[in-house]
Amino acid sequence: MRTRPPYDSVRKSTRHAGLMLVSAMLLGGCKDEPRSIVPGGEVEQGLRLVTQYQCGACHTIPGVQGAAGSDGPALDTIGRLSYIAGGIPNRPDNMVRWLRVPHAVKPGTEMPPMGLTEQEARHMAAFLYTLR
Repeated sequence: MRTRPPYDSVRKSTRHAGLMLVSAMLLGGCKDEPRSIVPGGEVEQGLRLVTQYQCGACHTIPGVQGAAGSDGPALDTIGRLSYIAGGIPNRPDNMVRWLRVPHAVKPGTEMPPMGLTEQEARHMAAFLYTLR
C-alpha cells in the first residue's frame, strides 16, 4: 500500500511551484536594461549627453538621431575595439580620460576637448561601451 505525503507537505509544494511559476513569468516580462561596465556611469544618461554635446557632428553613432558625421571615426563598434584612437587600450578608465582630455592622452589628435566633467565622461563612456 502506497502512503501519501502529509497534506501540509503537498500544500507547501504546490505553493512553492506556484511562486516559481509567477516569478518566472514576471522575470520573462522584464526588459533587459543596458548595464554599465563603467563605475558610476549610466547608459541612458550617456546617450543623452552624447546627443547634447553633438558628438554626431563628427561621428556616426547608432541610436543617436542625426549622428552621421564623417570627420571622425564611426563609433558603431567602439565598445568591442581593443584600442581607442588607434593605440590607447580600450578600458573604462582610459575611455573616460580620452573623453575628458583627448590631447593629454594623444597629442595632436583632432578630437576636441568638450569640457566634460568626470561624471559626464563616465556616463558617455557607459553608453559608448554598449556599441558593439
